[in-house]
Amino acid sequence: MKDYIEKSMTWSGYANLLDRLLAEGKTTGPNQSDAMLDYAKLNIRRMKRVEKTTVLGESILASVRENRRKMIWLIITEGWCGDAAQSIPVIERIAAAAENIETRYVLRDENLGLMDAYLTNGARSIPKLIALDAETLAELGTWGPRPRVAMDYFLEMKSIGLDKSEMMEKLQRWYNEDRNQAIQNEFQQLLEHWNSSSNAANN
Repeated sequence: MKDYIEKSMTWSGYANLLDRLLAEGKTTGPNQSDAMLDYAKLNIRRMKRVEKTTVLGESILASVRENRRKMIWLIITEGWCGDAAQSIPVIERIAAAAENIETRYVLRDENLGLMDAYLTNGARSIPKLIALDAETLAELGTWGPRPRVAMDYFLEMKSIGLDKSEMMEKLQRWYNEDRNQAIQNEFQQLLEHWNSSSNAANN
């Protein structure tokens, strides 16, 4: 895990990479089709909108303030990913509110060895967050690729045979209506769990 962290990017580094590639008419990953570039353009706009409009609730802020464990959140992502565009700015806002949580970013298709250790139902679904103890790099837990409610909705749509484009459209509509409340609730629970395991280890 140390090797992946050493070659990872900060949030600003990741965002700057996306902007630079977009200016060159490119996105991350080997697929540089017009369709993938269109996804990248759309998702950069989504990411910036979510970044500007996210307001953390008091419950998640309380969990952030109570967290004592120094953590690294290693996030596997790609610039064209719609789920990442909706979730990563919220995750970054949560981490930024904490003094002891650092986020780092790696691209999925450049790190398939890591990605394949964290598959979701056998798929290379992103974003995927791996929470690590900052001192020992012990794994504390994972999150992703989307909030549980959104994942259940996705699997329901898949089970009735909707095509991928329709599922993605409906899923993005769900994100807009949820206003990142589901992800805030989940990270509140995760922080409480990871912090309590830290307290137990110190007692």
